[in-house]
Amino acid sequence: MATAYPFSAIVGQDEMKLALLIAAVDPRIGGVLAFGDRGAGKSTAVRALAALLPKMKVVANCRYNCDPDRPSELCDECRARASKGALKSVQVAVPVVDLPLGATEDRVVGALDLERALARGEKAFEPGLLARAHRGFLYIDEANLLEDHLVDLLLDVAASGENVVEREGLSIRHPARFVLVGTGNPEEGELRPQLLDRFGLSVEVKTPDDLPSRIEVVRRRDAFESNSADFLAKWAKDEARLRKSVISARQKLPAVSVSDAALERAAKLCMALGTDGLRGELTLMRGARALAALESAKTVTDDHLRRIAPSALRHRLRRNPLDDAGSSVRVDRAISDVLG
Repeated sequence: MATAYPFSAIVGQDEMKLALLIAAVDPRIGGVLAFGDRGAGKSTAVRALAALLPKMKVVANCRYNCDPDRPSELCDECRARASKGALKSVQVAVPVVDLPLGATEDRVVGALDLERALARGEKAFEPGLLARAHRGFLYIDEANLLEDHLVDLLLDVAASGENVVEREGLSIRHPARFVLVGTGNPEEGELRPQLLDRFGLSVEVKTPDDLPSRIEVVRRRDAFESNSADFLAKWAKDEARLRKSVISARQKLPAVSVSDAALERAAKLCMALGTDGLRGELTLMRGARALAALESAKTVTDDHLRRIAPSALRHRLRRNPLDDAGSSVRVDRAISDVLG
């Protein structure tokens, strides 16, 4: 397994890094979409975040990474073992599962285990990528090029948190909750609106345009590839500090309060922008609360809303033929009007 680049060593890209940390603190955010220039560190940041996070507890030998502390969410196999008192737990790394653009439906959702069917005459299920991604990250590079039938599958599973497979007389269902992370280049096409709406946060990733940052990116990357062990050791304290911050934020999150006044301002902001549905308000509230938890704040403030609003709302705007300003400019304008 390749060594992941340290998350804390990534130069710049503050909006993307913050969005990923927020999604790690509260997975209910709905995932992160990072659109922008090639070679700007999008995939590096995703894999770095997974390596940064603490290991998670799973049921030993479970094919779906079931959480032993949540009995109501166990798969059928784990429920059967639990009824016999045979449930054991182990610690594993948070999974990052790549969803290739050319993947077949069976590879994604799972299929009949042909080896067992031919060798023993048994009908058995072979889990797919969605099973492996449960409680981790499902990563789609060039998400805007994903085939329509796979987009439809993801929409169904993202809405229900469960993968249902019916194949050759088999009927299998298992939990499939993951942080959806997509990257892409806007020059290669737009994302389907239905999938775009499923991403909680959308960030813009740009190549650094100042000389010192570009030099530092190249210097650090070269040092990492030349001697990854030394480079990881150099950044170990920063990684430990950031990991501790994420763990602490997860614990503090339920205690962070969101006042009626903050909810009202979030709603006014969404109304000013004309966002469809209420997912914008929910994402804005949850994102601001996760940000407050990361900063050890006890309540959500206007500053938290202001910093989260661009990534929570820019991809939810309707096209306005009378306003040729970009989505980020429109969000900034609304923030100024509503929050001052």
